[in-house]
Amino acid sequence: MRQVVRVGVGGDRVRIRLSNRYGRTPLRVDGAVIARSGGGAQAWPGTAKKVTFRGARSTVIPAGGEAVGDAVPLSTSPLENLVVTLYFAGETGPATFHRVGLATSYRADGNHLDDVLARAYRQSSQSSYFLSGVDVSGSFRAQRNTVVALGDSATDGVGATVEANGRYTDVLGERLVAGRRNLGVVNAGIAGSMLLTSSPCFGEKGIARFRRDVLDRPGVRTVIVELGANDVGANWSTGPCFPSSHKPVSARQITEGYRALIRAAHARGIKVIGATLVPLSGYPGYPGHAAKVERLRTQVNHWIRTSGAYDAIVDFDKALADPAHPERPRPGYVYEDGLHPNDAGYQAIANAFELSSL
Repeated sequence: MRQVVRVGVGGDRVRIRLSNRYGRTPLRVDGAVIARSGGGAQAWPGTAKKVTFRGARSTVIPAGGEAVGDAVPLSTSPLENLVVTLYFAGETGPATFHRVGLATSYRADGNHLDDVLARAYRQSSQSSYFLSGVDVSGSFRAQRNTVVALGDSATDGVGATVEANGRYTDVLGERLVAGRRNLGVVNAGIAGSMLLTSSPCFGEKGIARFRRDVLDRPGVRTVIVELGANDVGANWSTGPCFPSSHKPVSARQITEGYRALIRAAHARGIKVIGATLVPLSGYPGYPGHAAKVERLRTQVNHWIRTSGAYDAIVDFDKALADPAHPERPRPGYVYEDGLHPNDAGYQAIANAFELSSL
């Protein structure tokens, strides 16, 4: 399996992170290689580095566990693509994966760790598997130069063009590089993610995954919190993605959830930026409840803007809203589903950030 990853900052060493968090059995990784990308599934000749795990070429990750490879020397530039190749000699069982990859992952039969060319990689997917991160030298030293974007589909990039690096986190990373800010942006968005409720479809609630996705990540200086829109919508949603124990939540419950994240981050010396909830009207997923959804969204956004609880805010709502109908996304900024931003919308969100706040 060969996967493409764009790094946020440059450096001279890298290491990979692998996850078997949702696996049911131990996962044996029989080999791993990282290289600079030659485009698509091709590796740049002469750059491949074998990855070891505590000095061994293979590792076994227990069910529910994670593994971090040893750092290897590899010169990288900001915003450069790398390719990570993993070899599994046996069955993996159910994979820990990220559905909305917005980049192509490649698969081949047999051991093709050392292949430079892409010929063997005849299968592809737009999801990512087992690979949970790549650290670049500096991000796992004492310095803090990582910005984590914790969010739902508006962070995950639903609606952005595939293979175009059009998520707001991608564009924000480009702005940081252009501004000569040595900060990398890590995307911890999960489409459908809620702040207060876990879901069999959309994973753990934000307050539960905050430690793993933010606090335990090395070198974090700032977290952007973009969660709550799905909590608002879930009050009037039904189906298998919402547990039977789910109960409607109030603006106060949502904002108390924000306060819990802020306290946890501040205890680690991490700055917290709050993002307002994007316009939701016009989306057909809440038939007959649009006014209730908008009322609750407005209450939450008022708190985000005025409470002073965050170190800074970024106004996703203002960046996307139609001035004539502020409860709706601006025409030209919205994907065909009527809810998620398109590339222009994500560009507008990225432009709403004050880089000095990061």
